[in-house]
Amino acid sequence: MGTQQSKQSPDEKIRRDTIAAIATPSGRGGIGVIRVSGPDSLEIARAISNKEPEPRIAHYRKFHNPEGMEIDNGILIYYPGPHSYTGEDVIELQGHGGPVVLGMLIKAVCSL
Repeated sequence: MGTQQSKQSPDEKIRRDTIAAIATPSGRGGIGVIRVSGPDSLEIARAISNKEPEPRIAHYRKFHNPEGMEIDNGILIYYPGPHSYTGEDVIELQGHGGPVVLGMLIKAVCSL
């Protein structure tokens, strides 16, 4: 008798992933927003800001890449699941809206 492996549905796999996306339109803008949703959200918030965020509080923070270089500064908000709009842990980073800064920030988030 072989061992039976449990099969994961695509929905179960997706729910364990952490995803990130730029939530503002492309182009120039005063404010750019990046949303991160999933089980690694809180750890990403800690790594990006070098501090522990309190839930549902808008924190003014410096945002850093994994090497410690400051990318931008702005607002970080942490929404713990299941009381978020996705039901998962969510962070929102609100920084400057230029495409270069947002590109650097999303790259840092994805590398974490």
